[in-house]
Amino acid sequence: MTVENILEKLVAFPVLGGESNLSIIHWIKEYIESHGVTTKLVPNEEGTKASLHCRIGPAVDGGVILSGHTDVVPVEGQEWTTDPFVLTDKGDGKLYGRGSCDMKGFVACCLAMLPQMVEAQLKKPIYFAFSYDEEIGCLAAPELAREINTYYTETPKYAIIGEPSLMEPIVGQKGIYIIETFVNGSAGHSSRIKQEVSAIHEAMHLMLWLEKKMDQLIADKQLDDRFHPPHSSIHIGLVKGGIAPNIIADKASFHWDLRTIPKDDIGSIVAEFEAFCSEREALNRKIFPGFEIKNVEHHPSVPPLDTKADDDIVDLIKKISGNSKLDTVSYAAEAGQFANEGFHAAICGPGSIIQAHRANEFIAKEQLEKGVVMMHKLIEELSSENFS
Repeated sequence: MTVENILEKLVAFPVLGGESNLSIIHWIKEYIESHGVTTKLVPNEEGTKASLHCRIGPAVDGGVILSGHTDVVPVEGQEWTTDPFVLTDKGDGKLYGRGSCDMKGFVACCLAMLPQMVEAQLKKPIYFAFSYDEEIGCLAAPELAREINTYYTETPKYAIIGEPSLMEPIVGQKGIYIIETFVNGSAGHSSRIKQEVSAIHEAMHLMLWLEKKMDQLIADKQLDDRFHPPHSSIHIGLVKGGIAPNIIADKASFHWDLRTIPKDDIGSIVAEFEAFCSEREALNRKIFPGFEIKNVEHHPSVPPLDTKADDDIVDLIKKISGNSKLDTVSYAAEAGQFANEGFHAAICGPGSIIQAHRANEFIAKEQLEKGVVMMHKLIEELSSENFS
């Protein structure tokens, strides 16, 4: 099967983040095993989803993990001009379909080159690591990375996460955490604003604290010029509360996300915010004993990636991608999770992140071809006696 044949098959599985991915993961499993490679599934507790890993080549230390996710984001509400789950070639050098870019294109490159990997005289192994639920919080990658660390008698050294980067080596990603904050106040006539506790007014205090925290980080020169913007960001994206202009709101809530540069700690910032929440609770319970602030996680904390420019993984990706320009990204990915397991991790894959998550998502055929070339060069590197 060509890389386009395989991508066509992968796109046809409409597996959204949060849904069972068994259909696509079992197809991948059967394809890999048809080439004589043993696979291992890592299921969730309910058995409704599974990650997959396998090894091609000798059981020796120092191999390379190729990692991708099998889920995609929804298409509902988007104006597609083609069926999003049918890979479509319009003759313009692009292949359209949900997940074609993010990131089934990379997975297709891995699978298309599997026959050559099997036939090659690899001195170091190649591992596939395909996860589920990346699009709703990178949920499966930590367990998958730990499983690879413990399942094999040897220890892989590198992890290449194939998110779309136009084949540029990505050495840094921001961490991310998304929270919904609920405020429970007391209802009443708007003229009694000082005798009641408005949930909306209190939510405003909390939101202003978050904005001031971001500004303080910038003022303290907590900066990393590799990123755009070069600081951690705190953003309130959704606010709810109130039923009428003349009624004091007893309920309010807001969603906020925190995206941190590697030098900032998500846990510390959240702990500071929760301490402020406790202060507001103590103050307002003097007026209304039932006042409460509750923070609920909506997207688990995903660690940042901070790979140094002189790390061995960077030299490897420069060689096999043909690109020497390094970059960073502000979106969440599984690279930081693989790095936390001790692997030398970086991001590099075909396609542009600009095309991800939007209507008429596509991957350029040229990018897909470059992904295949990268796999060819990886095989050559790992077949060399000098590779370390």
